Amino acid sequence: MGRYVSQSLKVKCKTLRDLQQFLAGCEYVSDKDLFDKDDYWQPPEEFERRRKGDCEDFALWTWRQMLQMGYDARFIGGSCGRYGEGHAWVEYFQDGKCFLVEPLFRKIGDRMPRLNTLRYAPKLSVSWDGEALRYFAHQERSSLNWRLLAPLVWDYLLFWSWFWLRNFFRLPQIVWKILLRRVFKRDLWMKRKRPNSDSDSAGL
Repeated sequence: MGRYVSQSLKVKCKTLRDLQQFLAGCEYVSDKDLFDKDDYWQPPEEFERRRKGDCEDFALWTWRQMLQMGYDARFIGGSCGRYGEGHAWVEYFQDGKCFLVEPLFRKIGDRMPRLNTLRYAPKLSVSWDGEALRYFAHQERSSLNWRLLAPLVWDYLLFWSWFWLRNFFRLPQIVWKILLRRVFKRDLWMKRKRPNSDSDSAGL
């Protein structure tokens, strides 16, 4: 991990809004598509040059920027979603509270419903105080109290209803981008090269 905190960055974010605006111009691309590898963690200085990468690349760069801004932040590795897929994100501590930062939600806004954070299950995390790296192992979350979840459901419904109301006109564009990325792969549309015919080889 020392490699990811030792190199200087050219982009200097002063606020979380600056960070969000930079990430909004970045593109999510899997390691397989970008590097032809199953897993590759880009150093933050490489990511800000390419402006492409997967969740680890987004999270590592975000973590570095938040550290430079003076936040008590950690890089988190764990799982997220219904099927427990591997994922990476950032968390920071302020006024005795822990806040989750999802770099891939960069175009949604500067907040997300608290109910969404329950999808994240941290396993390992890393902190950096400028001198030493510290590693933490996380325990599995205990069972949830449904009485505490009830108000979060209303917050969730209000947030996403308002979000889609404001962005309804962008829905066709969003769907088209998803189709281009996941369904209409460029390599599926590439024409295969035909072998040279006998007449062509004879002409050589």
